[in-house]
Amino acid sequence: MPRKTVRRVVVATSIGTVIEYFDFALYGAATALVFGPLFFPNNDPVISTMASFGVFAAAFVVRPIGGIIASNIGDRIGRKPILIATITLMGIATVITGLLPTYDSIGVWAPILLIFTRILQGLGAGAEYAGAATAVSEFAPRRHLAFLTSFGQASQGLAVASATGLFALLSLLPTETLHDWAWRIPFLGSAVIFAVAIYIRRHLDETPEFKKDLGLEQEAQKKIKVPVLEAFRQVPGRVIAGFLCGSGINVAGYLINTFSISYIVNTLGMSPVVGTVAVVAGTGLAFFTIPLLGALADRVGVPKLFVASAVAMIIYIIPMFQLLETRVPGLVILAVMIGYGVIQAGALASQAAFMTDLFPTHYRFSGIAIGRELNVAFLGGTTPLIATALIAGAGGAYTPVIIFVIVVQVLAVIGIIWGTVLRGRRTHEELTTDTYGVRVVADES
Repeated sequence: MPRKTVRRVVVATSIGTVIEYFDFALYGAATALVFGPLFFPNNDPVISTMASFGVFAAAFVVRPIGGIIASNIGDRIGRKPILIATITLMGIATVITGLLPTYDSIGVWAPILLIFTRILQGLGAGAEYAGAATAVSEFAPRRHLAFLTSFGQASQGLAVASATGLFALLSLLPTETLHDWAWRIPFLGSAVIFAVAIYIRRHLDETPEFKKDLGLEQEAQKKIKVPVLEAFRQVPGRVIAGFLCGSGINVAGYLINTFSISYIVNTLGMSPVVGTVAVVAGTGLAFFTIPLLGALADRVGVPKLFVASAVAMIIYIIPMFQLLETRVPGLVILAVMIGYGVIQAGALASQAAFMTDLFPTHYRFSGIAIGRELNVAFLGGTTPLIATALIAGAGGAYTPVIIFVIVVQVLAVIGIIWGTVLRGRRTHEELTTDTYGVRVVADES
């Protein structure tokens, strides 16, 4: 595969990831800073914040639905149409969010409309990661799989840093100005990224693995009516392993890049600038460290780096909260930078390569989508809400959150080890044919 083609695919898929996480990071930052009073006014700031995080979680609930619908098309028709459709849906939803009237203008319809836009975002995002990871993996040389697929995750860091950074600047404005109109700027501005992404993705080719032996592919798809169900039927253990392996990433990621802002501002009583700068620093660092760690994963083994990152988060989570509790801005920023820019980065660098390696071509998109998005729905979007409730229930103590993080990291380690064992059991026959006698990916070069 020509390097120019591979680079084009990496850029096209990565820019979609930028929009996906830019959308979600915008809402996460806005939740901590403005959405509570604007859409969920309440005298108790904790209740207002929890209501905002509840809507944040709503998009994650529908992500598996979007993943199932899109992956069924992606595995039967092709990767390219879905890559275009998902980016369109997410972009439109984000721009609409920036146009919404607030509670003071239309009352209860304001949060209802906000929920609607979040659902649209969730439906699009539910297929974005799986489609992007699948497309890159089917263009990438095997020896550089983790490195090339890690750029999508690195783009996640860039997106979160950009979105949070915008709100860091906006938070310097007078509160009245921020609440009146300034909060809309990042949402409306995302239309530029959206337009660029559409242009680039329209000029992509279909992946070579999907096009390979097209006659056999078409014959197989006549028998595989619903690829998601086929993945559950043929390789249920790998679907479960794919679900478990993302537990640590989703909880740690949304704890650090979304909940931490609210925790720093509302629990620790520090300036919103400290919280947003901390997240910008951590996710910005991850933009550089994720590809480096992806290259490392290609050398030492993807499962090894994946497990090491989960274990490192178990060890680090207590020191991280201790650093936050110092209320010293420099140490707070350092805590987030280490947590996200180093430890979380290792897990993010490993995930796409690990997931794409679990499933054969015919239901790779579906296997990744259902495994990852179910976990995101259960643990990713709900993490800020769960963490807020745990700390409120413990009278401000963070110990329950520590336990929560450790448990999900253990689940992630189990999933990684289990998936590695199942992948290792694949016989030569399985590597070259599936149940229907159709060739699947066998290139181990």
